[in-house]
Amino acid sequence: MSRRHLVRASAATVAATAMLAACSGGSGDTTDGGGEEAAACEPTDGQVELTYTGWVPGMEAAVEIWNENNPDIQVTYNSGPAGNAGTYQDFFNQLEADEAPDLGQIEFDTLPNFRVQDGLVDIGACEGVLDAGDQFVDWTWQQVTFGEEGSVYAIPQDTGPMAMFYRADLFEEAGIEVPTTWDEYAEAAQAIRDEGSYITHFPRTDVNWFAGLVWQNDGQWFSNDGDAWTVDLTGPESTEVAEYWQGLIDDDLVKDTAGFSDEWNNELNTGELWTWVSAVWGSNSISSGAPDTAGDWAVAPMPQWEPGANAAGNWGGSTVAVLQGSEHPYEAAQFALWLNTSEEALTTLNQEGGLYPATTAGLELPALQEGLEFYGGQAIFDVFAEAAAGTDPNFTWGPTMAQTYNDVADGFGAALGGSGTLTDALESGQEATIQTLQSQSIPVAE
Repeated sequence: MSRRHLVRASAATVAATAMLAACSGGSGDTTDGGGEEAAACEPTDGQVELTYTGWVPGMEAAVEIWNENNPDIQVTYNSGPAGNAGTYQDFFNQLEADEAPDLGQIEFDTLPNFRVQDGLVDIGACEGVLDAGDQFVDWTWQQVTFGEEGSVYAIPQDTGPMAMFYRADLFEEAGIEVPTTWDEYAEAAQAIRDEGSYITHFPRTDVNWFAGLVWQNDGQWFSNDGDAWTVDLTGPESTEVAEYWQGLIDDDLVKDTAGFSDEWNNELNTGELWTWVSAVWGSNSISSGAPDTAGDWAVAPMPQWEPGANAAGNWGGSTVAVLQGSEHPYEAAQFALWLNTSEEALTTLNQEGGLYPATTAGLELPALQEGLEFYGGQAIFDVFAEAAAGTDPNFTWGPTMAQTYNDVADGFGAALGGSGTLTDALESGQEATIQTLQSQSIPVAE
């Protein structure tokens, strides 16, 4: 697979984030390339014990492989909820209390938050880190360096091109065509509701999922001219997506079940939900949460706004970062490198957790070329490779995405409860984001 087939960070995002980190009021020790932490990256004498928190299913299996082969560097893995569902706030609280784990899983869209808050160790001087850059898809390495020569603030782990998981058996039994456009998706939603089920759910807290839908529709929430940020959560592309889903909500065609909850898993397992527009890593979420449906699911491209188009969005994609306060940055960096470049680790993480590697070699793993029994033998990663090729490389993340997500999620929750609309949520989220940026002395365009 060509590197061109995967999304890349825009150059403006990288440069502007570095500039804004410097003016955010941090301590300054890690805002310059090759700061104290990078210069002090030396091996620790004797036995080392590391802690690592993330949420990739099956990560325990990869950690066990490392521990078996590295008796002097042992890693304890703690699984938490997906980042915005609680782990990020835990990280921020732990950093404040100087109790953070040595390593943490942080998505690309939220990495700038931790950079601005001075929560990341610069591991650029740790052995092998800078030399590893050419192993990763270009855009992912740009995002972990923030454009600073000699500095690296995390190791890329995976990306999240989006497609549509669907119950092939239920569509066939009901005689409903698998939708290829969003208009057809709404028609299918009504037909499925007539059958007594729902086409999908609308998650109030997974605002980064909604951002992926906006991404597909050529929307942009942030831009930067090198001097200041423009915030635009209410542009026509975003509004179109919001109004579309508001219509489905108003007509009782989607559920408001919380994603990744036991209730949601049960609805997938019992056929109450027929589709899920999600990222590639969602393949494992379905197989682990709905085991009784093995062989019944398939994957198709995201529904399109225009017939015949091939546009997709991206949801997620993560890094493994060494967090401030770690006493063993050298060993933590070595583990992070192995975890995200070793064929053994990447194969395990793909098979156990559906992880879609951020390394160019990882994308050629045999495991990604095979059909999956749970999906009726379909080679589903071929669909996601096409999705990656249809994803705009220039979607820009803002410097305070975690807060933006939280503010929009509050509005989404109100809308699902009958108070206001999704469009209202975007408007209030935009106002709150601007206030957050200004409160941190981050320049905002008028």
